[in-house]
Amino acid sequence: MLRNLATSLINSRDERIVTTLPKAKELRPFVERAITLSRHAASLEGDASEARALHLRRQAGAFFHAGNFRRAAATRRGQTLPPRTAGVAAVRRLFDELGERFKDRPGGYTRIIKMGRRSGDGAELAIIELVDNPREIEAQEATRKRAKGSTKKKTTEAKTTEAAAEKKEAGSSEE
Repeated sequence: MLRNLATSLINSRDERIVTTLPKAKELRPFVERAITLSRHAASLEGDASEARALHLRRQAGAFFHAGNFRRAAATRRGQTLPPRTAGVAAVRRLFDELGERFKDRPGGYTRIIKMGRRSGDGAELAIIELVDNPREIEAQEATRKRAKGSTKKKTTEAKTTEAAAEKKEAGSSEE
C-alpha cells in the first residue's frame, strides 16, 4: 500500500495526494528516504560516482514496484513489449527532477495538511504534498509581484503628494 501511495505522490502532476491522516503519516518517512537517496545521487562527484549513483537508484527502486518481471518473457518475435510500470516512471522522475530540486535541502521534503473528516465513514483526511512544488513557487512569485506593484504605487503616490505639498509651500511663500 505504501509503495502505491508513494508512486502516486511522485508521479502526480500536482505533487500532492489526498489520503487518510494515518496513511499520510506512515507515507512521509517512506517517501523522504527515497528522496534522500536521489538527493545523494545528485550530489555525487568523483571517480566512482556513476557506480554509486546506479547503486542508489537500485536502492530507491526497491521502494517502488519495478514491474519488469514479465518484460523479458514477452520479447518474442511479433509481440509488443508491455509498457513500463508507474514505479519505473517514479524512480526516473525521482532521480531526474526531484533529486536536483532538493539537492540543497537537508530534509523535510513533504508537508501534511489536515482536511477534516470524510462524510461517509468519518475518517480524518489529509493532503500530503512535496514542498517547493511548481504551484507553490508560482504563488510566491505572484505575491512578490503584487508586493512590488503596491510599493511602486505607494512610491508614486508619495511622490505626487510630496510634489503637491511643495507646490503649496512654494505658493504660500511667494505671497
